[in-house]
Amino acid sequence: MAFVSKKDSTLNTVVKGFATGGTMVVLSYPLEYVKTQMQLQSKTAPQYTGMADCAKQTISKHGFAGLYKGASVRVVGAGCQQMCRWGAYTKISSFFREDSGKISVIGNTLSGMGAGVCEAIIAVTPVETIKTRVNDDMRRGTNQYKGSGDAIVKIIKSEGPIGLYRGCLPTILKQGTNQAVRMPLQAQFFAMIVMGDESKKKSPIYNGIAGALAGVGSVFLTQPQDCVKSRMQSEQAKELYSGTLDCAKKMLQNEGPQAFFAGSAPRSIQMAANVGLTFAIYPAISNLLEKFGI
Repeated sequence: MAFVSKKDSTLNTVVKGFATGGTMVVLSYPLEYVKTQMQLQSKTAPQYTGMADCAKQTISKHGFAGLYKGASVRVVGAGCQQMCRWGAYTKISSFFREDSGKISVIGNTLSGMGAGVCEAIIAVTPVETIKTRVNDDMRRGTNQYKGSGDAIVKIIKSEGPIGLYRGCLPTILKQGTNQAVRMPLQAQFFAMIVMGDESKKKSPIYNGIAGALAGVGSVFLTQPQDCVKSRMQSEQAKELYSGTLDCAKKMLQNEGPQAFFAGSAPRSIQMAANVGLTFAIYPAISNLLEKFGI
Protein backbone atom coordinates (compact mmCIF):
# COMPACT_ATOMS: atom_id res chain seq x y z
CA MET A 1 0.00 0.00 0.00
CA ALA A 2 1.25 3.47 -0.87
CA PHE A 3 0.30 4.75 2.58
CA VAL A 4 2.12 1.97 4.52
CA SER A 5 5.81 2.32 5.31
CA LYS A 6 8.52 0.64 7.36
CA LYS A 7 8.47 3.60 9.76
CA ASP A 8 4.94 2.94 11.06
CA SER A 9 5.09 2.24 14.81
CA THR A 10 3.12 -0.52 16.55
CA LEU A 11 1.03 2.00 18.53
CA ASN A 12 0.31 3.99 15.39
CA THR A 13 -0.85 0.88 13.54
CA VAL A 14 -3.00 -0.33 16.46
CA VAL A 15 -4.82 3.00 16.82
CA LYS A 16 -5.42 3.37 13.09
CA GLY A 17 -6.55 -0.24 12.74
CA PHE A 18 -9.06 -0.18 15.60
CA ALA A 19 -10.55 3.17 14.58
CA THR A 20 -10.85 2.00 10.99
CA GLY A 21 -12.65 -1.21 11.95
CA GLY A 22 -15.15 0.41 14.29
CA THR A 23 -16.07 3.17 11.85
CA MET A 24 -16.41 0.73 8.98
CA VAL A 25 -18.88 -1.52 10.83
CA VAL A 26 -21.19 1.32 11.85
CA LEU A 27 -21.48 2.34 8.20
CA SER A 28 -21.71 -1.07 6.51
CA TYR A 29 -23.28 -3.52 8.98
CA PRO A 30 -26.87 -3.45 7.57
CA LEU A 31 -25.60 -4.81 4.23
CA GLU A 32 -23.60 -7.48 6.04
CA TYR A 33 -26.69 -8.47 8.01
CA VAL A 34 -28.79 -8.82 4.84
CA LYS A 35 -26.05 -10.87 3.15
CA THR A 36 -25.92 -13.31 6.06
CA GLN A 37 -29.71 -13.70 6.14
CA MET A 38 -29.77 -14.45 2.41
CA GLN A 39 -27.14 -17.16 2.88
CA LEU A 40 -28.85 -18.79 5.86
CA GLN A 41 -32.37 -19.06 4.44
CA SER A 42 -33.66 -22.33 3.02
CA LYS A 43 -33.20 -22.67 -0.74
CA THR A 44 -36.28 -24.89 -1.12
CA ALA A 45 -38.59 -22.52 0.78
CA PRO A 46 -36.83 -19.12 0.86
CA GLN A 47 -38.11 -16.57 3.33
CA TYR A 48 -36.90 -13.57 1.30
CA THR A 49 -37.24 -12.80 -2.41
CA GLY A 50 -34.18 -10.56 -2.44
CA MET A 51 -32.06 -8.01 -0.59
CA ALA A 52 -34.75 -5.32 -0.46
CA ASP A 53 -37.37 -7.80 0.77
CA CYS A 54 -35.02 -9.06 3.49
CA ALA A 55 -34.39 -5.51 4.72
CA LYS A 56 -38.11 -4.68 4.53
CA GLN A 57 -39.18 -7.73 6.53
CA THR A 58 -36.48 -7.14 9.15
CA ILE A 59 -37.48 -3.50 9.67
CA SER A 60 -41.17 -4.46 9.76
CA LYS A 61 -40.63 -7.06 12.50
CA HIS A 62 -37.80 -5.55 14.52
CA GLY A 63 -37.53 -1.89 13.50
CA PHE A 64 -34.47 -0.29 11.89
CA ALA A 65 -32.41 -1.48 14.87
CA GLY A 66 -33.02 -5.03 13.64
CA LEU A 67 -30.50 -4.41 10.86
CA TYR A 68 -27.89 -3.88 13.59
CA LYS A 69 -28.68 -7.07 15.51
CA GLY A 70 -25.36 -8.50 16.70
CA ALA A 71 -23.46 -5.35 15.68
CA SER A 72 -22.02 -4.48 19.10
CA VAL A 73 -19.64 -7.40 19.19
CA ARG A 74 -18.86 -6.76 15.52
CA VAL A 75 -17.70 -3.20 16.25
CA VAL A 76 -15.19 -4.43 18.82
CA GLY A 77 -14.34 -7.46 16.70
CA ALA A 78 -13.80 -5.39 13.56
CA GLY A 79 -11.54 -3.05 15.50
CA CYS A 80 -9.45 -6.01 16.65
CA GLN A 81 -9.62 -7.51 13.17
CA GLN A 82 -8.25 -4.36 11.55
CA MET A 83 -5.58 -4.11 14.26
CA CYS A 84 -4.46 -7.65 13.41
CA ARG A 85 -4.70 -7.10 9.67
CA TRP A 86 -2.74 -3.88 9.44
CA GLY A 87 -0.33 -4.83 12.20
CA ALA A 88 0.51 -8.13 10.52
CA TYR A 89 0.55 -6.63 7.03
CA THR A 90 2.84 -3.77 8.05
CA LYS A 91 5.23 -6.15 9.81
CA ILE A 92 5.30 -8.84 7.11
CA SER A 93 5.48 -6.39 4.22
CA SER A 94 8.49 -4.68 5.82
CA PHE A 95 10.53 -7.78 4.89
CA PHE A 96 9.56 -7.39 1.23
CA ARG A 97 9.41 -3.60 0.99
CA GLU A 98 12.31 -1.58 -0.42
CA ASP A 99 13.63 1.49 1.41
CA SER A 100 11.75 3.61 -1.12
CA GLY A 101 8.52 1.94 0.02
CA LYS A 102 7.96 -0.08 -3.14
CA ILE A 103 6.89 -3.71 -2.88
CA SER A 104 6.54 -6.41 -5.54
CA VAL A 105 3.21 -8.01 -6.43
CA ILE A 106 4.40 -11.33 -4.97
CA GLY A 107 5.58 -9.65 -1.77
CA ASN A 108 2.27 -7.81 -1.49
CA THR A 109 0.33 -11.03 -2.06
CA LEU A 110 2.25 -12.97 0.59
CA SER A 111 1.96 -10.09 3.06
CA GLY A 112 -1.78 -9.92 2.46
CA MET A 113 -2.16 -13.67 2.91
CA GLY A 114 -0.25 -13.59 6.20
CA ALA A 115 -2.38 -10.70 7.44
CA GLY A 116 -5.58 -12.54 6.47
CA VAL A 117 -4.61 -15.73 8.29
CA CYS A 118 -3.65 -13.73 11.39
CA GLU A 119 -6.95 -11.83 11.56
CA ALA A 120 -8.96 -15.00 10.88
CA ILE A 121 -7.50 -16.87 13.84
CA ILE A 122 -7.39 -14.05 16.37
CA ALA A 123 -10.53 -12.05 15.61
CA VAL A 124 -12.71 -13.00 12.64
CA THR A 125 -13.75 -16.58 13.45
CA PRO A 126 -15.14 -16.01 16.97
CA VAL A 127 -16.78 -12.71 16.02
CA GLU A 128 -18.39 -14.15 12.88
CA THR A 129 -19.62 -17.18 14.84
CA ILE A 130 -21.37 -14.97 17.38
CA LYS A 131 -22.83 -12.68 14.72
CA THR A 132 -24.14 -15.60 12.67
CA ARG A 133 -25.64 -17.39 15.69
CA VAL A 134 -27.46 -14.24 16.85
CA ASN A 135 -28.74 -13.43 13.35
CA ASP A 136 -29.83 -17.03 12.73
CA ASP A 137 -31.60 -17.12 16.10
CA MET A 138 -33.55 -13.98 15.24
CA ARG A 139 -34.39 -15.26 11.74
CA ARG A 140 -35.82 -18.53 13.10
CA GLY A 141 -37.59 -16.79 15.98
CA THR A 142 -36.17 -19.18 18.59
CA ASN A 143 -35.16 -16.32 20.93
CA GLN A 144 -32.32 -18.34 22.41
CA TYR A 145 -30.03 -15.33 22.72
CA LYS A 146 -30.79 -11.90 24.15
CA GLY A 147 -27.82 -10.40 22.35
CA SER A 148 -24.15 -10.83 21.50
CA GLY A 149 -22.96 -10.94 25.12
CA ASP A 150 -25.57 -13.51 26.06
CA ALA A 151 -24.62 -15.61 23.01
CA ILE A 152 -20.95 -15.65 24.04
CA VAL A 153 -21.77 -16.87 27.54
CA LYS A 154 -24.21 -19.56 26.38
CA ILE A 155 -22.00 -20.85 23.56
CA ILE A 156 -18.96 -21.21 25.84
CA LYS A 157 -21.09 -22.77 28.59
CA SER A 158 -22.68 -25.39 26.32
CA GLU A 159 -19.88 -26.04 23.82
CA GLY A 160 -16.74 -24.69 25.42
CA PRO A 161 -14.39 -22.13 23.79
CA ILE A 162 -14.16 -24.39 20.72
CA GLY A 163 -17.78 -23.47 20.00
CA LEU A 164 -16.61 -20.00 19.00
CA TYR A 165 -14.31 -21.53 16.39
CA ARG A 166 -16.80 -23.45 14.26
CA GLY A 167 -16.00 -22.79 10.61
CA CYS A 168 -12.41 -21.82 11.44
CA LEU A 169 -10.90 -23.56 8.39
CA PRO A 170 -13.10 -21.90 5.74
CA THR A 171 -12.64 -18.58 7.56
CA ILE A 172 -8.84 -18.90 7.39
CA LEU A 173 -9.08 -19.84 3.72
CA LYS A 174 -11.45 -16.97 3.02
CA GLN A 175 -9.52 -14.27 4.90
CA GLY A 176 -6.16 -15.47 3.61
CA THR A 177 -7.46 -15.43 0.04
CA ASN A 178 -9.28 -12.13 0.60
CA GLN A 179 -6.21 -10.21 1.65
CA ALA A 180 -3.87 -12.05 -0.74
CA VAL A 181 -6.11 -10.79 -3.56
CA ARG A 182 -7.14 -7.39 -2.23
CA MET A 183 -3.76 -5.98 -1.24
CA PRO A 184 -2.08 -6.36 -4.66
CA LEU A 185 -5.34 -5.60 -6.52
CA GLN A 186 -5.80 -2.35 -4.61
CA ALA A 187 -2.20 -1.38 -5.32
CA GLN A 188 -2.63 -2.06 -9.05
CA PHE A 189 -5.95 -0.20 -9.30
CA PHE A 190 -4.48 2.70 -7.32
CA ALA A 191 -1.46 2.91 -9.65
CA MET A 192 -3.80 3.01 -12.66
CA ILE A 193 -5.96 5.73 -11.11
CA VAL A 194 -3.22 8.15 -9.98
CA MET A 195 -0.87 7.38 -12.90
CA GLY A 196 2.31 7.78 -10.87
CA ASP A 197 1.32 10.98 -9.04
CA GLU A 198 3.18 10.59 -5.70
CA SER A 199 1.25 13.48 -4.12
CA LYS A 200 -1.87 11.30 -4.09
CA LYS A 201 -0.39 8.22 -2.40
CA LYS A 202 -2.03 9.07 0.95
CA SER A 203 -5.31 10.29 -0.54
CA PRO A 204 -8.30 8.66 1.20
CA ILE A 205 -10.47 9.21 -1.90
CA TYR A 206 -8.21 7.56 -4.46
CA ASN A 207 -7.22 4.75 -2.09
CA GLY A 208 -10.89 4.20 -1.28
CA ILE A 209 -11.92 3.94 -4.93
CA ALA A 210 -9.12 1.46 -5.62
CA GLY A 211 -10.14 -0.49 -2.51
CA ALA A 212 -13.78 -0.70 -3.63
CA LEU A 213 -12.72 -2.15 -6.99
CA ALA A 214 -10.42 -4.64 -5.26
CA GLY A 215 -13.24 -5.66 -2.91
CA VAL A 216 -15.61 -6.55 -5.75
CA GLY A 217 -12.86 -8.47 -7.54
CA SER A 218 -12.14 -10.58 -4.49
CA VAL A 219 -15.77 -11.66 -3.99
CA PHE A 220 -15.77 -14.14 -6.85
CA LEU A 221 -12.69 -15.91 -5.49
CA THR A 222 -13.91 -16.15 -1.89
CA GLN A 223 -17.71 -16.50 -2.09
CA PRO A 224 -17.71 -20.34 -1.84
CA GLN A 225 -15.65 -20.22 1.38
CA ASP A 226 -17.93 -17.49 2.75
CA CYS A 227 -21.08 -19.55 2.11
CA VAL A 228 -19.62 -22.68 3.74
CA LYS A 229 -18.41 -20.57 6.68
CA SER A 230 -21.89 -19.13 7.26
CA ARG A 231 -23.47 -22.60 7.19
CA MET A 232 -20.86 -23.98 9.62
CA GLN A 233 -21.43 -21.12 12.05
CA SER A 234 -25.24 -21.38 12.08
CA GLU A 235 -27.07 -22.71 15.14
CA GLN A 236 -28.03 -25.97 13.37
CA ALA A 237 -24.56 -26.72 11.95
CA LYS A 238 -23.56 -29.23 14.63
CA GLU A 239 -26.71 -31.25 13.87
CA LEU A 240 -26.43 -31.11 10.09
CA TYR A 241 -22.71 -31.36 9.33
CA SER A 242 -19.81 -33.37 10.70
CA GLY A 243 -17.28 -30.82 9.48
CA THR A 244 -16.34 -28.26 6.85
CA LEU A 245 -15.84 -30.75 4.01
CA ASP A 246 -19.08 -32.55 4.88
CA CYS A 247 -20.91 -29.22 4.77
CA ALA A 248 -19.49 -28.38 1.32
CA LYS A 249 -20.30 -31.88 0.05
CA LYS A 250 -23.92 -31.73 1.21
CA MET A 251 -24.39 -28.23 -0.21
CA LEU A 252 -23.18 -29.47 -3.60
CA GLN A 253 -25.29 -32.65 -3.51
CA ASN A 254 -28.51 -31.09 -2.22
CA GLU A 255 -28.47 -27.61 -3.75
CA GLY A 256 -26.00 -27.66 -6.63
CA PRO A 257 -22.98 -25.43 -7.41
CA GLN A 258 -25.10 -22.27 -7.24
CA ALA A 259 -25.39 -22.75 -3.47
CA PHE A 260 -21.75 -21.68 -3.14
CA PHE A 261 -22.54 -18.31 -4.67
CA ALA A 262 -25.66 -17.45 -2.66
CA GLY A 263 -25.64 -13.81 -1.61
CA SER A 264 -23.04 -12.81 -4.23
CA ALA A 265 -24.91 -9.64 -5.22
CA PRO A 266 -25.31 -8.22 -1.70
CA ARG A 267 -21.78 -9.32 -0.82
CA SER A 268 -20.35 -7.54 -3.88
CA ILE A 269 -22.06 -4.33 -2.81
CA GLN A 270 -21.02 -4.90 0.78
CA MET A 271 -17.39 -5.57 -0.16
CA ALA A 272 -17.23 -2.51 -2.41
CA ALA A 273 -18.41 -0.40 0.53
CA ASN A 274 -16.51 -2.36 3.17
CA VAL A 275 -13.11 -2.54 1.48
CA GLY A 276 -13.49 0.90 -0.04
CA LEU A 277 -14.15 2.37 3.40
CA THR A 278 -11.20 0.47 4.88
CA PHE A 279 -8.75 1.86 2.34
CA ALA A 280 -10.24 5.35 2.71
CA ILE A 281 -10.53 5.53 6.50
CA TYR A 282 -7.10 4.05 7.30
CA PRO A 283 -5.05 6.68 5.40
CA ALA A 284 -7.44 9.42 6.60
CA ILE A 285 -6.75 8.48 10.22
CA SER A 286 -3.06 8.16 9.37
CA ASN A 287 -3.03 11.71 8.00
CA LEU A 288 -4.85 12.94 11.11
CA LEU A 289 -2.38 11.28 13.48
CA GLU A 290 0.53 12.75 11.54
CA LYS A 291 -0.84 16.24 12.18
CA PHE A 292 -0.70 15.49 15.92
CA GLY A 293 2.77 14.00 15.61
CA ILE A 294 1.68 10.44 16.49
